[in-house]
Amino acid sequence: MSTARKGPLLLGVRHHGPGSARAVRSALDAARPAAVLIEGPPEGDALLELAADPGMRPPVALLAHAADDPGRAAFWPLADFSPEWVAIRWAQEAGVPVRFMDLPAAHSLAAAGEAAAEADADRAETDGVRLDPLAVLAETAGYDDPERWWEDVVEHRGTGGAGEEALGAFEALGEAMAALREAYGDGGHRRDLVREAYMRQRMRAARREFGDGYAVVCGAWHVPALRAKTTVAADRALLTGLAKVKVETTWVPWTHRRLARAGGYGAGITSPGWYAHLFSAPDRPVERWLTKVAGLLREEDRQVSSAHVIEAVRLAETLAAMRGRPLPGLTETLEAVRAVMCDGSDVPLALVEDRLVVGDVLGEVPDAAPVVPLQRDLTRLQKSLRLKAEAQERELELDLRKDTDAAKSLLLHRLRLLGIGWGTPTASRGSTGTFRETWRLRWEPELSVRVAEAGIWGTTVLAAATAKSEADAAGAGELGEVTALAERCLLAGLSEALPAVLRALADRAALDTDVAKLAKALPALARSLRYGDVRGTDATALGTVAAGLAERICVALPPACAAGLDADAAAELRGHVDGVHTAVGLLADTGDGLRVRWSAVLRTLAARDTVPGVIRGRAARLLLDDGRLEAEETARLMGLALSPAAPPADAAGWIEGFAGGSSGGGTLLVHDERLLGLIDSWLTGVPERAFTDVLPLLRRTFGAYEPGVKRTLGELVRRGPAAAAGAARATDRAPEGFAPDLDPERADAVTELVRMLLASPDGVAAA
Repeated sequence: MSTARKGPLLLGVRHHGPGSARAVRSALDAARPAAVLIEGPPEGDALLELAADPGMRPPVALLAHAADDPGRAAFWPLADFSPEWVAIRWAQEAGVPVRFMDLPAAHSLAAAGEAAAEADADRAETDGVRLDPLAVLAETAGYDDPERWWEDVVEHRGTGGAGEEALGAFEALGEAMAALREAYGDGGHRRDLVREAYMRQRMRAARREFGDGYAVVCGAWHVPALRAKTTVAADRALLTGLAKVKVETTWVPWTHRRLARAGGYGAGITSPGWYAHLFSAPDRPVERWLTKVAGLLREEDRQVSSAHVIEAVRLAETLAAMRGRPLPGLTETLEAVRAVMCDGSDVPLALVEDRLVVGDVLGEVPDAAPVVPLQRDLTRLQKSLRLKAEAQERELELDLRKDTDAAKSLLLHRLRLLGIGWGTPTASRGSTGTFRETWRLRWEPELSVRVAEAGIWGTTVLAAATAKSEADAAGAGELGEVTALAERCLLAGLSEALPAVLRALADRAALDTDVAKLAKALPALARSLRYGDVRGTDATALGTVAAGLAERICVALPPACAAGLDADAAAELRGHVDGVHTAVGLLADTGDGLRVRWSAVLRTLAARDTVPGVIRGRAARLLLDDGRLEAEETARLMGLALSPAAPPADAAGWIEGFAGGSSGGGTLLVHDERLLGLIDSWLTGVPERAFTDVLPLLRRTFGAYEPGVKRTLGELVRRGPAAAAGAARATDRAPEGFAPDLDPERADAVTELVRMLLASPDGVAAA
């Protein structure tokens, strides 16, 4: 270290600033300190040697969490272009000690709530100066954009060149921060004052060990405080009585996107991908950057040639010269990309900003990094299933008939039960079979904290998911929560958790008397049985509970529907009737004939005058679709519902229940002109004063039909379906498209073809 310098070398940096990172490297090369102190929690000292591991690839973050509460955690992110990371790697390559010097995480996490409250108050009192000193310096220099000012004075001025030049830049930045703190004060930030007191304590310890021949790398804002002459007693007074918790630390992967300020990171930057490029580009950064942009746009099938790159470089340089900038910055390059490569459109430019300016680079951590046992088991499963964690969102299509895909599905469902949302189920494209699953995967750094939190439930993903499901079943308050949990347990293959979940399910089902809740719970149980069958899970006990629930619904539903219901309550119960009907179709028929009893319930609902019209109409339609109601009887029920004695609003509700929704009512009316004629005759006879009341219901019903269906119905009405229906009744002839009776020989001819269409590739009929 230079003999002209008094005291340690203080390198005040901008966190995640590539210019600061280059300057730190140059300053350390010039000064050759005997040790390096880095802003960060001392609990991470034991993990610093992992930074030299070949398996460590930034961006990464030092994670510290309370041992008894993993959810109380803090991250210290580092990228390739972070000055702190450069200092760590320099010290390791130079063979000198490197240590963290910030306030221990044990204190920071213990006072997290109090510190957050103080930070909010400080924000209101200091007008943001403390939070962004670069903005003040930029404004002083006449810039309206702190990022542009930083690029001009640091990134484009070669501060990473000669060592003395870099040292001079740090001296100037330290003086600027001292002037800021003198002008605006330190704001009385209790947490910062405590942190700086601890940093000075660590510096005193380093001086005793190395003399003044050590270097400090910290945020530039702290440099004046670390140079200040303070007493040991004063610093100890600030540090006395601090709360403390037991802390565990490790390295976790991080992403460029999480370094971005837009993600809520306090020390974030606006363009981590751009900064990574500036730090890694050996020369001609603008030309190399625009070449990357061209490659990305070509991947998206845009016509971008080398001529576009040349013209974009020229335009960016011209813009920089016009604005008096030493080199084109991000603003100029993006404007050139929009004009030359994107034809003035912001749509492809948004892709460039997302993929390259910000980016989805995900770091890697070596296997030697300490982790909770659950994380180690998850890593093992990820490797064995070749299910790599990636920062960029992607879709994963699974065929559950394949062992590997089924295992991936189980893992993702188990993680969701543990609150680790790595994957989100989404609708499968081109298939409605239960053997298909589609997932949307994206690994976020915060999931590492979720894994640590879930570690309290077990040391493996299977054991932890089982234990947490059992606990959730015991603590669930409503029947719907338990039925949803049972479905998720079957999806996750948690056979050991099912007995506890089913006991809780049976207990709550026995106590719940609300038929709406019972009806809402049954479809989930039926789906669970269906999924269990696809995955080879034994769900016999669940079938027993579901059958018992269905029996109670059959008994309680008619009285519930006959009660005085308003329009909203009737519509809700109509939805429950649909759900129960679907569920009964999925459940295996019992010896008592569940489907037969459910059909009897529907007949009761369809024939009872006290039941709202929307429910009566739906019950009649479900019976008709199942072949349990003859066409003549259906026409009779419709005629009664649409008779002049029936209130118009109730009749319109009957039509909505019968012909509305996703039941294909429009197609039915196209092919059965008798029913269409009944509706047409009723509609033409509605009194004018009542027509305005029923019109919204009718528009909602018929407006949902496909355009082709509506067009055909219009043609039929224009021809006079009522007359056609009357003629059909007079001649006792079925309308066109319908035979008087079923022709068994013709029906049998298509049976084999239907079986082939419904069979899966392995010959087993699809659900």
